[in-house]
Amino acid sequence: MLTEPPAARTRAAPAPGARDGFFDRAKLLATVLVVCGHFWEPLVRAPGHRVLHACYLLVYAFHMPVFVFVSGWFSRSFTGRPDQLSRLLGGVLAPYLLWTTLLGAYAARLDGGGFAPDPLTPVWVTWFLLSLFLWRLSAPLWHRLRAPLSTAVAVSLLAGALPLTPQLSIGRTLQLLPFFVAGLTLERRRVLAPRGDRRLRAAALPVFGAAGAAAYWLVPRLDAAWFYRSAGAAGLHAGYPRWLLVSLGINLAGAVLGVLFLALVPVRADRSGRWAALGAAGTAAFLVHPFAQLALVHGGWYRRGFLPSAAGQLVLTAAAAGLALLLCTRPVARLLRPLLAPRLRLLLRG
Repeated sequence: MLTEPPAARTRAAPAPGARDGFFDRAKLLATVLVVCGHFWEPLVRAPGHRVLHACYLLVYAFHMPVFVFVSGWFSRSFTGRPDQLSRLLGGVLAPYLLWTTLLGAYAARLDGGGFAPDPLTPVWVTWFLLSLFLWRLSAPLWHRLRAPLSTAVAVSLLAGALPLTPQLSIGRTLQLLPFFVAGLTLERRRVLAPRGDRRLRAAALPVFGAAGAAAYWLVPRLDAAWFYRSAGAAGLHAGYPRWLLVSLGINLAGAVLGVLFLALVPVRADRSGRWAALGAAGTAAFLVHPFAQLALVHGGWYRRGFLPSAAGQLVLTAAAAGLALLLCTRPVARLLRPLLAPRLRLLLRG
């Protein structure tokens, strides 16, 4: 069991309801990994890139669990008050509907086909907004349960036996639920325990190295779809016992690597607070970068000589990380605010 290091006990904790810059910095790093993973994906699907494929599996083992865990942490004060419901509708559901339409129409245009909006079926990255809407709506329920985390784990494991469909992003909503509930309901001291823990930091490098070696070994043996946590046993053409075993292993790895990742996040804020501010504005990076990735794919860049090379992969990774940081900046957030947090005064009371 993790215990809170002395340094964590002596640091001033943010006031209840206040935004914690540490988790915004964690969110920023997780966002950069999300963007890099998506730009790697077209190369990962092609043969001959085993090292990059292993990096992809390693990142996918823990980056969304961390993202979902942090989302649970930022949902701890949600009780369903009218003002909170208004923010949930304007800051999560409305952007989901807008960006699902925009991204779906853009992808269809590049493919040369038609587009029929389906608000119940997310388009690529927009699944997270829909899942977040459902998770946050359920937050008061999890606070009422005696054993919320155990219940969430049981729900996620039972999900593998269901005929999961793309509607409502139900596969990811159920399978990633334990990470949200952990951030939502675990005692504050346990959530904050990894911050600055020297023992965890010391263990991070060898554990991540071992996990990378395991990912390299898994490349020809396990499809990356297992790491998306969107399909049940039937969708992955596996029996439920095998799905249960593999999913348990992947999620346990995600939990361990996620804790070590949080231990590596800088504890002390920079004086300007710019890194936390970038993390707080990470929604723009999450939703906008697919447009650039799809443009590269349809422009044939992934089939050209330079990009598939080792040097090209390094350049691609650096460019993806740079794009993620750029999209998190304040000017971009201001520019996209009508699409990221539209005002719904005409629709909502008060």
